[in-house]
Amino acid sequence: MSSAPAPYLAACVQLRSTEDTQGNLDRAERLIRRAAARGAALIATPEATPLLGPQFHKVERAEPLDAGDPLAVSCARFSALAAELKVHLLLGSLAERRLLPGGAVDPARCYNTSVLFGPDGAQLARYRKIHLFDVDVGGGAGAVSIRESDTVAPGDEVVVATTPLGRLGLSVCYDLRFPELYRALVDRGADVILVPSAFTLTTGKDHWHALLRARAIECQAWILAPGQWGQHDAEGRRQSYGHSLVVDPWGCVAADAGQGEGVCYAEVDLARVAQVRAAIPVRAHRRL
Repeated sequence: MSSAPAPYLAACVQLRSTEDTQGNLDRAERLIRRAAARGAALIATPEATPLLGPQFHKVERAEPLDAGDPLAVSCARFSALAAELKVHLLLGSLAERRLLPGGAVDPARCYNTSVLFGPDGAQLARYRKIHLFDVDVGGGAGAVSIRESDTVAPGDEVVVATTPLGRLGLSVCYDLRFPELYRALVDRGADVILVPSAFTLTTGKDHWHALLRARAIECQAWILAPGQWGQHDAEGRRQSYGHSLVVDPWGCVAADAGQGEGVCYAEVDLARVAQVRAAIPVRAHRRL
């Protein structure tokens, strides 16, 4: 792009999604409308916006992405919202139906897919989460044991969308621990990077802020990280940390949603990206 866009307001929606897809989408819509009414031009929701329970995804409830398909409930709703509100809107992620060679639906695994919609409702980009959350962390009440790869197939494409709001790099949650992906996004021109997440309470309290600030500093880019918050099932087997963040290219936290459902906002100025990159030209200094 020949020149940076004017500064604009960005919003990160923080949700407490459950296994009630209709209720999740209703709450997301209310908060998206709130953000648009405040003037946000870019609005992003967390990972697993339509469905989050004891596991990240239910393969049997995975959806197609084509908003014209009657089964594409989430994409149809977000497409219509983006067009009505005239905003760039990120559906942080949903369980995308996976097709096998020959066109049959995979009965065992889906994709964890982030979808970006433009102000006309069109899909501008799709990103399938590359790094899957297979971990055993802690013990006792705070233990986390998750095998995302049991039900999710990894993606393999680095995705950057060129928009009037800048070049938006896409990633999802556990990707955050792999700085090589973020270097690849910057190499493809990203100056704003989206990290929709459902970071667990156990890992989030120690790692969330540190990792997001590190990625912002390394990439010298804006980071928008809408997160899930709270307890997602009656038994408390799945709890998320919250604290949706916007981090500036210097690594300073520009907005933090704290706890509870809601929205945090920050003005995104891409001139700041250019200033930071000129002051410390790390890309020019690389040796590896």
